[in-house]
Amino acid sequence: MLNFDYVRPTTQQSALNAIKKNKNSAFIAGGTNLVDLMKRGVATPEKLVDISRLPMKEISLVSGNIRIGAGALNSTVAENDLILKNAPLLSKALHAGASPQIRNMATVGGNMLQRTRCPYFYDTALPCNKRAPGTGCSAVEGYSRMHAIFGASNACIAVHPSDMCVALAALDAVVVIANNKTERRLAFTDFHRLPGDKPNLDNNLQAGELIIAVEIPEKNLFSEHTAYVKVRDRSSYAFALVSVAAALSLNGNSIREARLAMGGVAHKPWRLTAAENFLRGKSATEDIFKEAGRIAMQDAKAYPGNKFKLTLAPNAIIEALKQAAGI
Repeated sequence: MLNFDYVRPTTQQSALNAIKKNKNSAFIAGGTNLVDLMKRGVATPEKLVDISRLPMKEISLVSGNIRIGAGALNSTVAENDLILKNAPLLSKALHAGASPQIRNMATVGGNMLQRTRCPYFYDTALPCNKRAPGTGCSAVEGYSRMHAIFGASNACIAVHPSDMCVALAALDAVVVIANNKTERRLAFTDFHRLPGDKPNLDNNLQAGELIIAVEIPEKNLFSEHTAYVKVRDRSSYAFALVSVAAALSLNGNSIREARLAMGGVAHKPWRLTAAENFLRGKSATEDIFKEAGRIAMQDAKAYPGNKFKLTLAPNAIIEALKQAAGI
């Protein structure tokens, strides 16, 4: 790990000023991902701006939205009464992620900004366009078991590792972002990027910007029938091979609205809008869920090491929908 400067601002404005003064600086809160990257030489910031003391931890109702401060701990969000009542899908996804110890340190903003766990990204001796643009993607012809089946490019087939983000994508969340002059709002589904020819850019956060909150509509129709299914190599502290966030609004056995998103399959949380549209107005039956899974997989493309995901993914969708519907 290289030497670095360290500052701990006490206000949002001073934090933004500190990051602006040095282009090779980074915000740090829980540090559950960034510190690992620094130890391995993948991330080499010259300055760390510690934002863990900023007043960004509150979870409250604001103008009809559940506003979750970017500094709120994953464990706190997962057990919050507002979340459990209005967005239980988010709580389920958070409980599926990492370990209790990490959830007690990791923040909402940090979770959003965590980087891929592709082994080639972490190995500085091997080519990786995400870590070193222009060097190539070792995973395309190499070990691809954990990698993408949606939205990949020849430049990168890595996946985003978050469980929390899959639920937030399904729940139509909005990201609140601040810079030195103003604030802006961005749909959660637009926050993360597909790799294209710039896989080093994980998201649409601009230089000098800070995530300050995430908002979920309080009246979102998805407070009852939800499920988060995560298929992984071991039952805890493992990243998803495939995960599915499912939420249904039911009128008896009829589906009024549906929300579906997947993790472990793309460079960003993968929203399944075509399958959602198909489910609207249909009956909540296993046959309908099988067809939704088929529709969801229409654009999937596997690599030599992850062809099993073409079967695993639709089965996980069916299981998540069955759990959400209670059948």
